[in-house]
Amino acid sequence: MDKIKLEIVGLSYSQTQSGAYALVLSEVDGSRRLPIIIGGFEAQAIAIELEKMVPTRPLTHDLFKNFATTFNIQVKEVVIYNLVEGIFYSKLICELNGKITEIDARTSDAIAIGVRFNCPVYTFENILSSAGILLDENNDDDEDFFAETEAEQEQDTVETLSEEDLQNQLNQAISNEDYELASKIRDEINRRRA
Repeated sequence: MDKIKLEIVGLSYSQTQSGAYALVLSEVDGSRRLPIIIGGFEAQAIAIELEKMVPTRPLTHDLFKNFATTFNIQVKEVVIYNLVEGIFYSKLICELNGKITEIDARTSDAIAIGVRFNCPVYTFENILSSAGILLDENNDDDEDFFAETEAEQEQDTVETLSEEDLQNQLNQAISNEDYELASKIRDEINRRRA
């Protein structure tokens, strides 16, 4: 199975889950995005490294990098290899003296460590096809489309909208870069198709 390379395109604060963030990954050679809900601490750890900020004391992920570097362990890549009931599973591919070892990790931690090693992030087609969101380049910006509150939208999404309406809302959420909402709409579409 061929791996698909991803890049981090953003972090956004969750309006519905207190302390949660949406980490948005995009396929390098394609137009799909993969939103992943992560905790605030992991989001902060990723953001600090992406912005090249230096905390006064090492964060947990910095400690991991310092520990690994001290013992000549290199993190070569992050692989998001599974998705079960909305939970992404990842592993760190590490090398020590030519020997490759895979270490299971939460996706948020794997990426927080991966950015510190400047290593690539990969996933597989089956994960992108089930959880990825396709960017619609022909999508019209209709500012009035989301006049309702987020809670009303989610209620409508779950109970009353057709699959076509869900797809339209999905496209609009992507256009507005509201990846958390887009993720929920995508999950509802997938649930209905199952």
